[in-house]
Amino acid sequence: METFPQKLILIFFTALGIMLGAALIGSLAAVMVKVPPLAVMIRLARDMKIWAIAAAIGGTFSTFEVFESGLFQGELRAVVKQLLYIFSALAGTQTGYQLILALCGGKE
Repeated sequence: METFPQKLILIFFTALGIMLGAALIGSLAAVMVKVPPLAVMIRLARDMKIWAIAAAIGGTFSTFEVFESGLFQGELRAVVKQLLYIFSALAGTQTGYQLILALCGGKE
């Protein structure tokens, strides 16, 4: 079983990896079809943000179930944990997006 800090780090790097992997591999596909790869890389990174967050936290239904049990059954600790997991995924996604922007020359 993972501890809370371990899971936060795992979620952060999972979101980061999804962003970097999708943008880099997608840009390879752009090269194959003779489309500007940097433009495709930035567009993919922008479009992948919400999916990277959802994948990194393990889907959305379990998160909503925890919110429901936490809010309606008084388990606020579980709600706070889920919010921190979401924040960790957001931070990993935004870090990946900023790395892709830097790799593409900083143009959005």
